[in-house]
Amino acid sequence: MKKWISLFGVVFVTLWLAGCSAESNVKKGDKFYAIGEYFEAAAEYRKAYMRTKPKERAKRGERAYKAADCYRRINYTSRAIGSYQNAARYNYPDSIVYFYLAEMQRKNGDYKKALQNYEIYLQYKPDDVLARHGLQGCTMAPIWKQKPTLYSIKKEPLLNARRSDYCPMLTGDDMDMLYLTSTRPQATGNELSGITGIKSGDIFISRKDDKGKWQSPEQVESEINSEYDEGACAFSPDGKTMYFTRCTHDPEYPRYAQIYTSERTDASWGAPKLLEITKDTLSSFAHPTVSPDGRWLYFVSDMPGGLGGLDIWRIEIGEHGLGGVDNLGAPINTPGNEMFPSFRPNGDLYFSSDGHVGMGGLDLFKAEQDSTGTWTVENLKYPMNSQGDDFAMTFDGLHNRGFFSTNRGDARGWDHIMSFECPEVLLTVKGWVYEKDGYELPEGLVYMVGNDGTNLKLSVKGDGSFTQEIQPNVDYVFLGTCKGFLNHKEQLRVDTSSVSKEYVLQFELASITAPVLVDNVFYAFDSAELTDSSTLALDSLVTLMEDNPNITIELSSHCDYRGRDEYNIRLSQRRAESVVKYLIAHGVATDRLTPIGYGETRPKVIRKRLTERYPFLHENDTLTEAFIKKLPEEQQEICNALNRRTEFRVLRTTYGLFDTPDTPKNNTEAKEQDSATPQE
Repeated sequence: MKKWISLFGVVFVTLWLAGCSAESNVKKGDKFYAIGEYFEAAAEYRKAYMRTKPKERAKRGERAYKAADCYRRINYTSRAIGSYQNAARYNYPDSIVYFYLAEMQRKNGDYKKALQNYEIYLQYKPDDVLARHGLQGCTMAPIWKQKPTLYSIKKEPLLNARRSDYCPMLTGDDMDMLYLTSTRPQATGNELSGITGIKSGDIFISRKDDKGKWQSPEQVESEINSEYDEGACAFSPDGKTMYFTRCTHDPEYPRYAQIYTSERTDASWGAPKLLEITKDTLSSFAHPTVSPDGRWLYFVSDMPGGLGGLDIWRIEIGEHGLGGVDNLGAPINTPGNEMFPSFRPNGDLYFSSDGHVGMGGLDLFKAEQDSTGTWTVENLKYPMNSQGDDFAMTFDGLHNRGFFSTNRGDARGWDHIMSFECPEVLLTVKGWVYEKDGYELPEGLVYMVGNDGTNLKLSVKGDGSFTQEIQPNVDYVFLGTCKGFLNHKEQLRVDTSSVSKEYVLQFELASITAPVLVDNVFYAFDSAELTDSSTLALDSLVTLMEDNPNITIELSSHCDYRGRDEYNIRLSQRRAESVVKYLIAHGVATDRLTPIGYGETRPKVIRKRLTERYPFLHENDTLTEAFIKKLPEEQQEICNALNRRTEFRVLRTTYGLFDTPDTPKNNTEAKEQDSATPQE
C-alpha cells in the first residue's frame, strides 16, 4: 500500500511540476511575443502545449493557437498548419483559426483543404473580404498553373547562400550592380535573431564582370550594415542616395522597422541617418522605393489611417524636406498586407499582397495608372507567382526582365532570389549628351515632346546617356540642353515594329564660353570659295542657329603660319565672309553674324579630347610656329592642318529677347541693320 501511495505521489508531483512548467513556458512565450521575437516565442508555446494535459482542452487549444500564430509569422508553414489543426481540434473559441488554417494550407498548395476551411470560416464571417479572396484564389490558382504566362523564371545559385537572400535591387548606369539582403554567415554579428532563428540580414552587392557575368555577392563595406537587421534598399534616380530598412533590437520593448538614408561620397556610402517620415513612434516604416521621376518616396507602414494590415504609402521628396504622407488607397491596398513596392522605369508599380486574389502567401501584382490617376491592378499569375511568398521585383532598365524573391519550394520558409524575363516588343530611344569636340555632359537635360501628349524632362546618367521607352506611330521632338551650352534639337518618327528596336540620337552641344570648331568646312586652294563638300557642315550650323534663336556669333577663319601675315589675314577674312554669306542665304539674320579673319594670329590651343587622337600632343599645348617646327615633319603637317580651321564663338545669348517692333536693339546694331538686307 505504501508503495502505491508513494508512486501516486511521484506522479502527482510530476504532473504538478509539468503544469507549473507549462505556465512558465507560456509567460516566457508571451514576453518574447510582445517584443516580436516569434521564433523564441514559438519554441516556448510548443513546450507549453506539450506539457499541458489533453484533458485541459481550453488551455491546449489556446497554446496551440499561439504557437501557430508564431509559426505563421516566421514562414514555418507546415508547423503552422499542424498547430492550427490542434487548436481547432481542441475547440479554440475564435473562428479565426479556420481562416488562418486555410491561409496556411493555400500557402502549402493544398487548395482543396484550404477551400473547405475558408467555407467553414465564412459561415461565421460571411462578409470577410480576405476570406472571399482566399476562396477565389483556391479556384483560380490551379487554372493559372495549367495556363502559364509568357514569363520565364530561373534559379540563380550564384546569388544565393544557404540562408535567406531577398529584396534584390538593380542599379548603376548599365544596371551592372545588384544589391540584395542576405542572412548568410558573412553578415555582421554572431547572434541568431529571436524573430527568425537565423542571423540578422545585411546588405550585400554583386557586380558584373567584363563578360557580363554576375559575381558572388560581397558585404557592402560601410556603416550601413550593423548588428541589427538591414535590408530592402532602394536608390534615388541619380544613384547618390540609398534608402533602406533597419530593425533594431530591444529586449524590453517591441521593435518597429524604420527607414534610413545614406549618401554616396566617391565610391563609398556614408553614415546612415534616420528618415523621420512622421512623428509616429509606434508604427513600422519599411520597404522604401523611389518613383522614376525621383519625386515620391513609396514605403510600407501599419500607421493609423490605412485599410488594414500593412499598406503602401507615399511621401513627396522636396528640395527642403519631405511633404505629407498619402495612403495609396484602393484598389492597391486591401484589408490584408501590401508590401515591397518597386517601379519599372515606365512608371508601372509592382508590389506584393496577401489581400488580393492570389495563389497563396504573398503574390506579385502590377498596377498601372491612367491619365486620370486611376490604378488598375493585375495579378502576375504563374510562374511569377506560386503558393509561397513571391515579392520584391527589380528591373533591368526598361526591359521586362530582372530579379525577384521567393520562398517557394523551401520547407524552412527561407527566401531566395530568382531571375525572370517576359518577351515583349520594346521600342526605346537612347541618347547621348556631350560637348562638341569634348566629353559627356552628366548635368545635361533632355526635353521630350510627342504628338501623343508626351511631355517629359529626362536626366542623363554619369556617362551622358539616357534611355526612354517610346511608342509606335508617334512623332517626337527632343531638345538637349546643359547650362553653359547651346541647345541641340533632334526629331524622331517611330514606326511600328514586330521586334524590339532601339533608336540612337546624338546631342552634340556647343559651348557658350569657348570657341567651337566647325568641322569639315573646305575651300578651293588659295581661295575663299566654299567647296561642295562643306555643305553638310554648314547646314548643321544653320540648324544650330535655328535651334538657338537668341544667340549671335563671331564666325572666324584661321590659317597656318605659312605665307605672308598680311595675305593670311585677307584670305581668312574672305573665307569667314564666305561662310557668313552661306548662312545668310539660308535664312540666318545678318545682324546675328560677325565674320573675322585672324590669319595665323590665334594658333589652336589643344583640348584634352584631341590628345586621345594625337598622343604626341598634350592638353593646353598652343600650336605656334615655334612649337610646330620642333616636331617631326609628319607631326608638323598635322598641327598645320589643325591650325587651318573655321570656328565660331557666342557673342550674345539675348538677341531679340528685349526688342519691340518699333525699337532697334541698340545703336550699333541699328546701324548694321540699316545697311543689311531686310529680314522677315
